[in-house]
Amino acid sequence: MQRSHLAKATMIVFLSLGSLGIVGGSFLIRKASSSTTDAKIITNTSRYSEIRNQLWASPAEIQHFPREISANTKDVRIAYSPGVAQASSFLQVREKQSPAQIQTLLTKYRKLAKRQYQGGDTNVHANLPNGIPTTFFYTGDTGGESFPPSYEILVLNAKDRGTPGFKWNHGDSYGVAIDSTAAEIVYWAEKW
Repeated sequence: MQRSHLAKATMIVFLSLGSLGIVGGSFLIRKASSSTTDAKIITNTSRYSEIRNQLWASPAEIQHFPREISANTKDVRIAYSPGVAQASSFLQVREKQSPAQIQTLLTKYRKLAKRQYQGGDTNVHANLPNGIPTTFFYTGDTGGESFPPSYEILVLNAKDRGTPGFKWNHGDSYGVAIDSTAAEIVYWAEKW
């Protein structure tokens, strides 16, 4: 009789531990999968130096970005996403400059640009004849939208890393978007 109770108690303990393991394991799997599919956009400008110098994996793509954001730079916005799972990674810095500085930057980057677009976003640009993917206006007022027509998007470089028959499935591009009227420049780099 005592053996029977001991066997039942042991069975209950093993079933309880097994159930706990299943519940705990499914919780951990759910937590891991939900955290990898939700890209977090970092907008804190105090983290810019860390993002630029440590987190962005390809320094060549952001050489045209400002080295630092000074305290007197006006209306600075940044957007950064590390690109978890299948999401793209991007870095964007938007800032105001004097109209004279904007004209100097526009002249400089027009000479370096491999492609130029007026307004729009990556989907619009990629679907044009001989178009290439660019970026969305992550630092815009509502985030992730198209650039207004007042912005000139200058692509400094883009690399297609897709497979034959599936062009631009993966790749990267970087450049600037400049609005002369608003005296704003947006530095961008994107990988997908």
